[in-house]
Amino acid sequence: MTSSPPRFLPLVAAAVSVVLWASAFVAIRSAGSAYSPGALALGRLLAGSLALGCVLLLRGEGLPPRAAWPGIAVSGLLWFGVYMVVLNWGEQEVDAGTAAMIVNVGPVLVALLGARMLGEALPPRLLAGMAVSFAGAVAVGVSMSSAGGEGRTSVLGVLLCLLAAAGYAAGVVGQKPALAHASALQVTAFGCLVGTVLCLPFAGQLVHEAGRAPLPATLTMVYLGVFPTALAFTTWAYALARTTAGRMGATTYAVPALVVLMSWLFLDELPGLLTLAGGALCLAGVAVSRSRPPVRSGAGSADAVSGRPPVEQGS
Repeated sequence: MTSSPPRFLPLVAAAVSVVLWASAFVAIRSAGSAYSPGALALGRLLAGSLALGCVLLLRGEGLPPRAAWPGIAVSGLLWFGVYMVVLNWGEQEVDAGTAAMIVNVGPVLVALLGARMLGEALPPRLLAGMAVSFAGAVAVGVSMSSAGGEGRTSVLGVLLCLLAAAGYAAGVVGQKPALAHASALQVTAFGCLVGTVLCLPFAGQLVHEAGRAPLPATLTMVYLGVFPTALAFTTWAYALARTTAGRMGATTYAVPALVVLMSWLFLDELPGLLTLAGGALCLAGVAVSRSRPPVRSGAGSADAVSGRPPVEQGS
């Protein structure tokens, strides 16, 4: 009889995803100076698909079952495809702080869509934690916008960031049912492939810009494909299969706090007091949203609402 994986593994997997996605924010700023939004998305997805394809071959995993394909198609089109292109584009139209505030509507949409489409509960701790984290994300966004000094805000940029948030939320909710039929690796690999196919119209731009781009920018694009895409999306899918979409969405509120830290370490951007306070609120909200109420005597190890082991609701 095979033993179940340790309960802490889904939490570790979620943490890996969040850290790598935070690093992607810094990497996109670097590679975006040499690559246009569509070309950067396609290059990233090509690198991710190649890496995931190699792992699939090594592990001997074939095509996902037919029942998993609707969810894979939704996540591939909306999250791997639309989200990556429009977010890259949106960040060229508005400053990073404004983009961060708008895109952080995503976890709220994940929770609402998860409740509507998947029948997930919206426990008070999740809602309270998301409210605290969203306030922190707004504080980080305002401080970053003020520090940038450009004050660039366009209607197009706002709409693009809203579209990115909607694509992310719909992609997460669409991916969740697919994980009941296929492995995290299969769902991620074929979702990435669907996104790659969607972005193929940008192939001409990618070839043209790759010939002129400096090597560090191209290496950064490859990094985005291998780590924040191939690895982070796989660890995310592993964790998502073992918890609710709403809780996983709330976990991504840790990204703004980590971006502040990475910008400080790698870009020499010293955060102000408002930025630090906002980052602390983001982390506090994540801690609240993922906490569990005390287990009442006689409740046993199963969740009182769903009857599942606690890992299904809190890891």
